[in-house]
Amino acid sequence: MGDILFRSTVRAERLRFTREPRTAVRFPGTGKRESTSHSDRTHLPDPVIPGQEYQDVTVAYHLATRLARDSEVGRSGDDGTDG
Repeated sequence: MGDILFRSTVRAERLRFTREPRTAVRFPGTGKRESTSHSDRTHLPDPVIPGQEYQDVTVAYHLATRLARDSEVGRSGDDGTDG
């Protein structure tokens, strides 16, 4: 699924958060979207504990989005014309 696909992988030997991170995914603009996102974490709990040191961390992030279809009209062969 998706007209736009994004994947990113981040690795760290050591990682420590001074406070719990706040994250958000937004899609500004017009039109309804069908979207999905998730992350796969290794050695990093959800939520993290501020001040705790995590070692050998990997986070793989995946995002997919596309504009939602309002109707079936306009699809090839389904536009109401005979030609």
